[in-house]
Amino acid sequence: MTERRIVRGRVGGFSPWEDQFGFSRAVAVGDHVHVGGSTAWVDGRIEHEGDPYRQTLAAFGVGLSALAAYGLTAEDVIRTRMYITHVRDADEVGRAHRQLFDAARPVTTMVVVEGLIDSRMMVEVELDAYRAGLAKTLEGKQP
Repeated sequence: MTERRIVRGRVGGFSPWEDQFGFSRAVAVGDHVHVGGSTAWVDGRIEHEGDPYRQTLAAFGVGLSALAAYGLTAEDVIRTRMYITHVRDADEVGRAHRQLFDAARPVTTMVVVEGLIDSRMMVEVELDAYRAGLAKTLEGKQP
């Protein structure tokens, strides 16, 4: 049996790279929403330069704003991924993650990478969310 993928909408407008590289910040497929790499790039600038904890909160804030377009919250998040540029920041990034997701306890991955698209960025995050019946509520609507 083949599963039919139904795309219910795309959300963009969070960074200049979306148009430049041809991607959406978030895409809903059925009852799932996938949020692509989000950083502390907010209102045309990088927030909290040099502060991994606050950059993580800002990056997840961008991702959670994209989820909000579908009516979802941190409690609907089932998976997160965090890409950090230095292992010394792991505890602060993890502390921010716990602050936001302790109640939901999504599965997660944290990986140290060589760098991000802008050297002032210390962390990039991704989120996957699920809500049973979401596809039904989105039928005929665009977030």
